Amino acid sequence: MAANEFRAIIVTRTEDETGKRHQSAELTTVTDDVLMDGDVTVAVEFSSINYKDGLALMGKPGVARVWPLIAGIDLVGTVESSTDPRWAPGDQVILNGAGIGESHHGGLAERARVAGTSLVRRPDAVSAVRAAAIGTAGFTAMLAVLALERAGVAPDSGDILVTGASGGVGGVAIALLAARGYRVVASTGRGGELGDYLRGLGAAEILDRHTLDEAGKPLQAQRWAGAIDSVGSFTLANILAQTHQGGVVAACGLAQGPDLPATVMPFILRAVTLAGINSVEAPPALRVQAWDRLAADLDFDLLDGLTEVIPLAGSFDAAERILAGRVHGRTVVDVRR
Repeated sequence: MAANEFRAIIVTRTEDETGKRHQSAELTTVTDDVLMDGDVTVAVEFSSINYKDGLALMGKPGVARVWPLIAGIDLVGTVESSTDPRWAPGDQVILNGAGIGESHHGGLAERARVAGTSLVRRPDAVSAVRAAAIGTAGFTAMLAVLALERAGVAPDSGDILVTGASGGVGGVAIALLAARGYRVVASTGRGGELGDYLRGLGAAEILDRHTLDEAGKPLQAQRWAGAIDSVGSFTLANILAQTHQGGVVAACGLAQGPDLPATVMPFILRAVTLAGINSVEAPPALRVQAWDRLAADLDFDLLDGLTEVIPLAGSFDAAERILAGRVHGRTVVDVRR
């Protein structure tokens, strides 16, 4: 392979004679000429497979916004060159979200060119593979925990509900909250299969997700001091209706749907706060704060136990499995393999 050649998973879109659009992805070899604008070039070591990546790799719409596009919303690697004075060759960096894998070439490749403003220096306490295992999922979970803390939700405030508990965000959120002394209730549809796994992460109780996923009353019995929800729709509406006076719900996903069939009753009668979590557009200072806390708070032995490492070519199988709901924990891609 020539010096400026590298392997990448490229998402493309075509249009047939009827005007119907088709999206597909393949692992191929490209050159530096395909890289987009950016002031830092990174030799990528690891990426990961998130739900968004699964959609892009399996030809589903809604994630890729430009074509052709290198997939991957996470990257961990080493700076090769930089015109940004904050970064120099040899620096160890992390990038989560910030448009990569959506509107800018992403991390499922051996090389990336990105904006230095979105990079975070990899903490010394976090290895490269662990940083990729944390990825956008763990970064999002930490942003949600920080939102609860900023609003005054403390370990002695009461139970914290985590939905989508078997997913990447949910698993890391459980571990982070439990490590801080919160009592965590994990909502999942796979309690029989994954109950022991979730308790191992720190969940004190398992709740069947189906108790939350249908229409409910505007106000219900108060159960939660706070919640981290990656499901949306009726689930989020019911969580709001069950949240304590002054409680906080951090919303970071829409696995059930993007709708919110709720009323204003929890907000005006119980002073409940709905905090939105947007990991893609998180500002630099918040990115650094989140990664500093991840380095300090996360049990890395637990993280290792929920991490699978695969080669770049294995991304397609992992994408299929994550869309089918057959993945729990984190899937790291070693792009050099």
